[in-house]
Amino acid sequence: MTFAKEESGGEPAEDPADKDAHDPYVPSRRRIERERHKRSRARRATALGALSTLVTGVVLYLVVVNAPGWPRTRETFFDAQYAREALPKVLEGLWLNVRLLLVCGAAVLVVGMLIAVARTLRGPVFFPLRALAAAYTDFFRGLPLIINLMIVVLGVPALRLQGITVDPVLLGGTALTLTYSAYVAEVFRAGIESVHPSQRAAARSLGLSNRQALRYVVLPQAVRRQVPPLLNDLVSLQKDTGLVSIGGAVDAVRAADIIVGRSLNYTPYIVAGLVFVALTIPMARLTDWVTARMDRRRAQGGTI
Repeated sequence: MTFAKEESGGEPAEDPADKDAHDPYVPSRRRIERERHKRSRARRATALGALSTLVTGVVLYLVVVNAPGWPRTRETFFDAQYAREALPKVLEGLWLNVRLLLVCGAAVLVVGMLIAVARTLRGPVFFPLRALAAAYTDFFRGLPLIINLMIVVLGVPALRLQGITVDPVLLGGTALTLTYSAYVAEVFRAGIESVHPSQRAAARSLGLSNRQALRYVVLPQAVRRQVPPLLNDLVSLQKDTGLVSIGGAVDAVRAADIIVGRSLNYTPYIVAGLVFVALTIPMARLTDWVTARMDRRRAQGGTI
């Protein structure tokens, strides 16, 4: 540390450079005003958004409750007594939907990845495999899911094949897997084809085989890039698990349907719908967060 003698008292003085090193950062007045302006604009935007939302909600409420058929609609679709009766049974049936989501989701990811890899294999010897994979994706992406469910759930038991299950839950899960595997396969294929060919060439130059380059270089990048659309497909699968009720499986939708058939009141459908919405919102928000995070990393030049 450097000291200097003051002419007046001879006391040592601290070096100004060393003093500045210990002083806390003090933002400039212009920066303080800019930050204050940003906070003020954010508060105004929040207040305006809340006010417009409140006004929109009040207008919609007044339009609905003043409609001529509102009293009858309220009794038929929004009866608190039937809602209390339906909620426990709907939640009990929802456990089946959750199990279907977990099992079918895992199966869809595996089958979809295999189909995507088959469609991206190179060489004329793999042409039959590529053609079969392309035909599979084209067929099941074009076939409506409800028709696929009816064919599998109702048609397979009619064949009376030995050793083939007739459980509507297993058959419905199979139909869901067949359809969603086609969609997920295209998502994976798009991710694989988005990886620059130089990545594969670099892996081959390091001595990796084609299979090793695909496994250790191409697929990790492809999956990482396609996480948001994969989560969107899982959100759709979560909602469509309710369609297995057409085969008689007692899930949340079927539980509500049983009460509706007995009471001729449609409030249980509203309860089932709200339960599915509550189950879907967290995954939808997770999808939005992952998408925004990857967009920020891409904008900053980070690894995606």
